[in-house]
Amino acid sequence: MSSFLAVFAIAFAAILLVELPDKTMVATLVLSTRYRRRPVLAGVAAAFAVQCAVAVTAGGLLHLLPHRVLEAVVALLFAAGAVLLFRESVTTEEDEEGLQAGNAADSGLSDRRIFGISFGVLFAAEWGDASQLATAGLVARYGQPVAIGLGAFLALVGVAALAMLVGRVILRRVPLQLVHRIAAAMFAAFAVLAAAAAIRG
Repeated sequence: MSSFLAVFAIAFAAILLVELPDKTMVATLVLSTRYRRRPVLAGVAAAFAVQCAVAVTAGGLLHLLPHRVLEAVVALLFAAGAVLLFRESVTTEEDEEGLQAGNAADSGLSDRRIFGISFGVLFAAEWGDASQLATAGLVARYGQPVAIGLGAFLALVGVAALAMLVGRVILRRVPLQLVHRIAAAMFAAFAVLAAAAAIRG
C-alpha cells in the first residue's frame, strides 16, 4: 500500500506541476467564463479520463519492453516533455490573449452541448501534451497503472477546478514562464535518470 501511495503521490505532484500554468488551466478558465461551470467541469473531467486511460495503456505496453529499451523510451518521453514545457514557457502571451477573449456571456446552450464543447476542447488540447507523455512514462517506469492513472486524473481535475475558482488570481500572480521552466527542468532530470539507467543496463 505504501508503494501505491508513493507512486500515486509522484504522479499527482508531477502532473499538477506540469498542468498548473498550462493551456489546460487557461482553456478551462475560458470555458468557465463563457458557459455554466458544472457541465464544463463534467466535460473536462471526461476528457481527462479518456486521455489518462490512453496514456496508462501506452505506458503499460511500454512496461513490457526489455529493461534497457524501456529506460531509453522513458528517457525520450521525458525529454520530449521537457522540450514541450520549455517551448510553452516562451509562448505564454497566447494564453493571456485566449483568457482575455473568453469574456463572452453564457450563450444559453444546453448542458449537454456545453459538456460536448468542453470535452472536445480539452481532449484536443491534451492530446500528446506533456502530462500525457509523463503519465505514460511514469507507468512504463513504475509499472503501477492504477496509482499513476488515478494520480494523474485527480491532478488534472484539480487543476481544472482550481482554474474555475481562483484561476485569474493565479495567472496574475504566478510567473508562468518560471513554473513551466521548473517543470521542464524536472522532466529533464527524469530523462537523465532514465538514460543513465538504460546505459547501466
